[in-house]
Amino acid sequence: MALGTLARHGPLHGHQIRRAAEVTNVGEWGGVSVGALYRELRVMERDGLIERVRTEQVGRRPERTVYQITADGHLELVTLREQAIRPLWHGPDPLGVALSFAADGMDREELRDTLRARRNMLAISADQLRAERERLVARGYVGLLQATIIRRAQLLLEAEVSWHDELHEDLAKDEPLTKDAAMAAATAAAASSGCTADPPAASPAAEPSAAGSSTASDPA
Repeated sequence: MALGTLARHGPLHGHQIRRAAEVTNVGEWGGVSVGALYRELRVMERDGLIERVRTEQVGRRPERTVYQITADGHLELVTLREQAIRPLWHGPDPLGVALSFAADGMDREELRDTLRARRNMLAISADQLRAERERLVARGYVGLLQATIIRRAQLLLEAEVSWHDELHEDLAKDEPLTKDAAMAAATAAAASSGCTADPPAASPAAEPSAAGSSTASDPA
């Protein structure tokens, strides 16, 4: 976010970049850690992605360091942009893993209530994003791309809400939450390959045979 802002608007001090983040509310819909901005500026300066231009002071306000993006910073910005655009998947799914492998033993109604509470929180977040998008657009704080990105985040939340609604109905059915076919297949595959579920315990050293040689093969 900081590199892109410097590339677009030219030299800025940290407070200006922070205000741009706060006004556009990018921390909410873009996951940008606004509180870590100054630390990130120092790291980028150390890495040669930005450089100090001057120090400014207005009245009795604290001195502020003005930064500009470097040639290496422009290259890094291109790389980060490509890395953000190309992936098609959002990342790990801890909820999916928890429901797939840790739901057994949980009371079905308790599970429905827990997931329903999560669904309601997601619905609130979606409504808040919609309202925030309308506010930012009305005040001219975001452009076309930023507005559509906020809309995308809203749609993702609404899709999750719809999934929760379907799951809530499915959990009302008299069907097992999980099935053991996958584990049965894994066990069968392990058996066919000569593996056992638990490795055998280490056996004590073999006793010498009557001929005076060990029953185990000699590593020499």
